[in-house]
Amino acid sequence: MGSEPTRILMGVNESSIKGYPHASISSRSAFEWTIEKIVRRNVDGFKLLFVHVQTPDEDGFDDMDSIYASPEDFERMKRRDKTRGLHLLEYFVRRSHEYGIACEAWIKRGDPKEVICSEVKRVRPDLLVVGSRGLGPFQRVFVGTVSEFCVKHADCPVITIKRKAEEAPQDPVDD
Repeated sequence: MGSEPTRILMGVNESSIKGYPHASISSRSAFEWTIEKIVRRNVDGFKLLFVHVQTPDEDGFDDMDSIYASPEDFERMKRRDKTRGLHLLEYFVRRSHEYGIACEAWIKRGDPKEVICSEVKRVRPDLLVVGSRGLGPFQRVFVGTVSEFCVKHADCPVITIKRKAEEAPQDPVDD
């Protein structure tokens, strides 16, 4: 008698230090930990669900003043952001397939902590796994932390995975 696989939702993001198209240290660590400690050899017993949340810039532009923007600039930015998100998700989908694990992946826009918790309500995973940068109390006040918010507000069990000490950059805010 076949049972449904355990569905694990993972919030993934780009690296702030390596840049496009690299996955963040926290996302990679959370993925590898999930494979090693939860999935192990039982690849048929799990399905990984990856969500990447894109956060719009304050004015929508990296290096451009929005006062001089044309409608075409906005369309070009949307295509660029979608492409970047697809490349990020491609990394995790490819790795999942290398292990033989079924998966799905999608992109959302908004505040990552709010969107991830909303996706938990929508998709109803058995477990949420998120990476954690291991910020100190001072940095958490100014930077905020997606993982802490998800632990408090997600409607399913949440596991947060800290980066390994040897992987942490000099500034913990970087990832």
